[in-house]
Amino acid sequence: MKMLKPWLAILTIIVFLIGCSKDTATNTSKDEVKEEGNKDAVTITFASWALGTEEERNLERIMIEEFQAQYPHITVEIDESISGDWNDALSAAASANAMPDVFMLAQIPTGLANDWLLDLNELTENDEDFAQIPEVVRDSATFEDTVVALPKGQNFLGYFVNKDLYNQANLNVPEHGFAIEEFVNSVRQITNLNNGVVGISNPHSIPDWYPAAANENIGWFTFSDEEYHLDSNEFINGINLANNIVSNNYSFDSLTDDQQASFNGENDGEVWAAGGTGLRWDGTWAIPNYTENLEFDWDFIGIPGGRTVIVNDYMGISKSTKHAEEAYLFAKYMSFGKEGYMRRLEVAVEEDKVVNGLPASADPEVLDAYFEIQDLPGLRIAYENLENGIIEPVKTVPGYVQSRWEAPTGVAVGESPNANISELLGASIRGEIKIEDYISQINELANQKYQEGKEAIGQ
Repeated sequence: MKMLKPWLAILTIIVFLIGCSKDTATNTSKDEVKEEGNKDAVTITFASWALGTEEERNLERIMIEEFQAQYPHITVEIDESISGDWNDALSAAASANAMPDVFMLAQIPTGLANDWLLDLNELTENDEDFAQIPEVVRDSATFEDTVVALPKGQNFLGYFVNKDLYNQANLNVPEHGFAIEEFVNSVRQITNLNNGVVGISNPHSIPDWYPAAANENIGWFTFSDEEYHLDSNEFINGINLANNIVSNNYSFDSLTDDQQASFNGENDGEVWAAGGTGLRWDGTWAIPNYTENLEFDWDFIGIPGGRTVIVNDYMGISKSTKHAEEAYLFAKYMSFGKEGYMRRLEVAVEEDKVVNGLPASADPEVLDAYFEIQDLPGLRIAYENLENGIIEPVKTVPGYVQSRWEAPTGVAVGESPNANISELLGASIRGEIKIEDYISQINELANQKYQEGKEAIGQ
């Protein structure tokens, strides 16, 4: 992956932004400024884990300043009391009747269970910017036909490919939309332990994405139609594929210490950075790091089958806010709103800051502006496939943490007398147990935890 040269990136985005706004900017008019100045002064509070320190003055803090400059009647105060364990801090604020007006939300179901979240239907229903959010993302923040959260900091999950490694081995470079069979062949063919090259970094993500890649009617970790389908052939085949990769030493994490010692790096991240891994599982939040530090040609290719796996942060607006419209305007500016995101790109160039997160808007002008400074081909294709995208559900599905990882199974595995779901699945990937012997039990348990999570939010 090659980035535009800095001077070209700066020139391109400035020309683009000027071209998009020239006709309207000259008239934005004295009347609008006058109208803004006549509005009553309002102060809203904001809590976010992404603000860094005041001395660092990261892009998020700069954007708060930009918002206040654009809307001078609104003052935004940062609520520094919300820190540490995020949910505990918000709970304490709610108990003291001191909830911030706008806040980052660790999990939407937690916000619903605690009755923190404002019904946003009236604010969003006629908002053109909200309509530009992909439907699958809007749906993820909607419960019982009520919009309760706003997407912030969108990212995609999937595989990154070392294109140079495949080209040097005279192998076809995997591309976005590659089939499951191509994935398996790519991992197998590129692996050469004697030369310090391995197919993938780790196999444990495979059971999460495999069912959705094999069957478009199934979601992440088989969740679809309000239930898990872990007893499906697709999920069992995903476990068995991961086991096959482990047993054939196609993944770095499955190698012995002696085998890993022959690689250039002490962990899978270092081995990838040194050019010793064909495919690496990661999120697009890694793109700034990869752009700055990788010395080989690379691309984002997502998951086999081409469905886009979407990971969002979310913002909530407090049910107790006295300034709902101003809070929404601010939240939108900081997240999916066209005005705010276009200014974010411009400020990033002016201030030499990294834009963390992808646009949560599918507005063509927003995407064009973003891809003027980010020329990653696979990423553009991922956006084109958002209609069939899937949400990684850890922040949206009730009880997901229990259903995917933490619920105890009552099964003894290794040194654990009562392995949780994650440990049981890990043992099956390593070949210590047969998944078929336990899958009905796991499926029933996962669905039980989902139902308990729904009950906690009154569904």
